[in-house]
Formats: sequence, C-alpha cells, structure tokens
Amino acid sequence: MTETLVFLNGFLTDARLWGPQITELSMERSVTLAPLLGETVEDMAARALEMLPPHFALVGHSLGAIVAMEMLRRAPERIMRVALMDTNAQSETPSNAAAREPQIVKARSGRLRAVLQEVFSEEHLAISDDRPEIAALWRQMGEDQGVAAFTAQSRAMQKRPDQQATLRRSRVPALLICGREDKLTPPRRHEFIATLMPRAELMVMEGAGHLPMLERPAQVTQALRDWLNRPLLLR
Repeated sequence: MTETLVFLNGFLTDARLWGPQITELSMERSVTLAPLLGETVEDMAARALEMLPPHFALVGHSLGAIVAMEMLRRAPERIMRVALMDTNAQSETPSNAAAREPQIVKARSGRLRAVLQEVFSEEHLAISDDRPEIAALWRQMGEDQGVAAFTAQSRAMQKRPDQQATLRRSRVPALLICGREDKLTPPRRHEFIATLMPRAELMVMEGAGHLPMLERPAQVTQALRDWLNRPLLLR
C-alpha cells in the first residue's frame, strides 16, 4: 500500500515551507497539506483528522509536529508512519509561555513584522549563502498568515499537551530530523524523543538550523523517501 503523504506546517508557515519536498515527492505518491485550524493543539488535530484519508503517512515540523503527536494519540490506527522535525514532545515551560504574551500584545498592536524579526531570526538558521533569503521567506510566510493566526498558534503552543506517553506507545516507523544548529529545538530534544519511540531513526542534519527542509532540501527529501520505503510491521 502506498500511503498518502500528509504535511503539517510549522508555526506560522505555509506550503512554501515544504516546497522542495512537495515538488519531488508528489511525483511518486499522493501528497496533501493539512491546515492547522483552531486555537488548541487538540482542535487542530481533530480538524485535520476529519479531512484526511483513512490511512496516511504524516510529516510535521515544529507546531505541526506537535499536532502530529496529538493525531498519533487520537488515531494511531490511521497513521502508518510519522516524521517529526525540529520540535518538542513536552509541554510549554511556564517561562516560555509567559514570554509569548508580550509578543501577542505587540503583534495585535500592529507590529507583527517587528515580532517576526525576533521570532524568525536568521540566528535560528545555519550560516550559509542562502540564509538571508530563507529567513526572508520565513518572515514573509509569517506576515502572510497574519495576526489572528499568530495569536491562535501562540496560544496553542502555550497550552500544548505533553506527549511522552503517546510516543512510548507508538509502534510505527518514525523519523526524527533536526538541524545540527537548531537553537530553538536543539538535537538533544530529538535524542530524548528517540529514546521514547521504539522504531525511531534520528537524523541530525549538518549545515542546517530550524528549517532543514529549506536549508538542506535534497537531503531532507531523500531522508523522507527512505523513511517512506521502510517496511511496515503488523500492529
């Protein structure tokens, strides 16, 4: 069975985040993008599940990966394999949750662009000739999503559930990808996730920060292709 491949965007991004992967992998299988709709991770997961086929392979980045974990908790029988990128399986710390409040206030006061200059900083990407261009695209995606989406997704991040128990129960082929230079969700977080998931493979992508799918597109696409070709086990 060739499963539909479902992408879930990261925090305040859109389909451009996965442009290289969608272009390549859509020539090999059915590919779709599930929007993050709602103000909680639980709402986002429930609404995505309503619009997706009975069985699928799931890829998520950042907030999208957090939603993917909730989908795995709710409907493990529907998800044939899962890839989690540059994310966190634990709930928000009180200090990080509090730090989002002034960002929300600032965005609502008409300064979303200034907030994104901080939140989507070049410093979160690996040093390369392409870094300014990738950072500009990152911020443009955020601006295009707008203040309402920034507020809703920030609230979802603040209230996100801890998913360690979900990952321990998972038996599907799992791929974890993290940029070596990702300071937002560093490799050690993914090493921890790998210890929870019985069938997880961890890839730390050299020369990448928080957006390896854009910083190292060919390598990420091949990693996803290899993961999609891994055999399934009866559950």
